[in-house]
Amino acid sequence: MAMSQQFKRLFLLLLFVMMAAGLGACGKPQENPGKTAPAVKINSSQSVRIIAEGRVVTYPGAEIVVSAEQSGVVVKLPVDEKMSVKKGDLIAELETDELRAMLAESRAKIREAEATLQLAKIEVERYKLLFQKQMGTKQNLDRAVHDHKAALARLATAQAAARRIQVSLDKSRILSPIDGVIITRYTNPGEMVAPGTHLVMIADLSKMRVEAEVDEFDVGRIVTGAKVQITAEGYVNQSWQGKVEEIPDAVVDRRLKPQDPGRPSDTRVLLVKIALLEPTPLKLGQRVEVEMQGKALAR
Repeated sequence: MAMSQQFKRLFLLLLFVMMAAGLGACGKPQENPGKTAPAVKINSSQSVRIIAEGRVVTYPGAEIVVSAEQSGVVVKLPVDEKMSVKKGDLIAELETDELRAMLAESRAKIREAEATLQLAKIEVERYKLLFQKQMGTKQNLDRAVHDHKAALARLATAQAAARRIQVSLDKSRILSPIDGVIITRYTNPGEMVAPGTHLVMIADLSKMRVEAEVDEFDVGRIVTGAKVQITAEGYVNQSWQGKVEEIPDAVVDRRLKPQDPGRPSDTRVLLVKIALLEPTPLKLGQRVEVEMQGKALAR
């Protein structure tokens, strides 16, 4: 009897354990071992090679064409190509004989106007005193005041004319706006120039970089800060390091005719700016070839 009671208890305990295990299995979602999540390949972490042609340019403001601001004959042109200049150095001087004569005449008119003004001022004071003593008329006083105002106006006009002539004289001396090197000289002493005539081109050759024409289908691959290798014809087994520093927001028509005949010339390009990371013997305007690392586009 005791054995039967003990067997009954074991049977009930086993039955309870089995029921608990069944309920736990119902609470868990079933897994399908036959299907797994697809692997995602991130191609943006890989790099591709982008090759483009370009040319050596200066940074904005480092290359300036100096022009005449008024007409005249060039009497001085003390600079020549490849000559270094400092900001404020004399680039050219135009003939000023006529302007100097006009300035002398204008200054004489100023002195005359000053004398007339002084006399008019005395007349006003005199007629004012006579009118106060009832020895002069109001009409005479009004005329004296009017003459005084007219003298003031004539003096102001003469002074303005002198200032205009002085400005023209100042413009006859053309000074260098920046430190740099004379790249091109467009005129010679003795030539007549008009306003806007180019005199020289000045460039600061310490502020050069490369402007590369990258085909528009590579636009999405370019990354700011990417490493660039630069080569040029005439420099065998030489290359220089650079990095992408500026990516414009718009594509433009190709400016350089491709040296490779197999490369289309009617495509649109992105003018990517590349900083030079080391000194180079490259010349301003020289054509170069660049090879840069770009990101691969996801397919």
